[in-house]
Amino acid sequence: MKSRWALVAVILLMAGAVALWPRGEEPKQAAPGPDLTAARAEAALTPCVTAAGGPESVRGVTAECLADGAKVDVAGVLAGRPVLLNVWATWCQPCREELPVLADYAAGEGAIAVVGLAIKSPTADALGLLRDLNVKFPNLLDTDGSVERALKLPAALPASYLVSADGTVTFISDPRLLRSVADVRGAVTRYLGGPR
Repeated sequence: MKSRWALVAVILLMAGAVALWPRGEEPKQAAPGPDLTAARAEAALTPCVTAAGGPESVRGVTAECLADGAKVDVAGVLAGRPVLLNVWATWCQPCREELPVLADYAAGEGAIAVVGLAIKSPTADALGLLRDLNVKFPNLLDTDGSVERALKLPAALPASYLVSADGTVTFISDPRLLRSVADVRGAVTRYLGGPR
């Protein structure tokens, strides 16, 4: 008789375990981020235009276009023409000094395209800084570190690169910090050749 009750107890215990065992749950949806519509409007950045080609080192690597929040192929944003790519972060003081210089250069006659790339920075903070500094050229946000890894960034920021029309990427080491429009023009001439 004891063995029957033991068997019944085991069956009831197993039935209870099966009843309480978690079933395949619906995947949890990521919580929506903050609404950045107003921040994007205030920043009034130039949209990220893409083309075919671009640097092989960043082909297939995506980033967020800060103008509208869309995911874009980084190579496509840098394709088809010479581009100065400036990598910056909201917490980087020299970046705060260099971004307005690049904005002045980009707005000048004969300038090549300038594209910014924010890293390790919250989207709202990046938009706020660009708004405060009156920087309007297209900017990307590296949301997962993939662009940073592809470019093999140096330890210190800001970091600037010149991308030729054929997709060749060259790190600007002289001068390391672009302090004036003349510095930018000089670097573009030195690294890409010809007056800019």
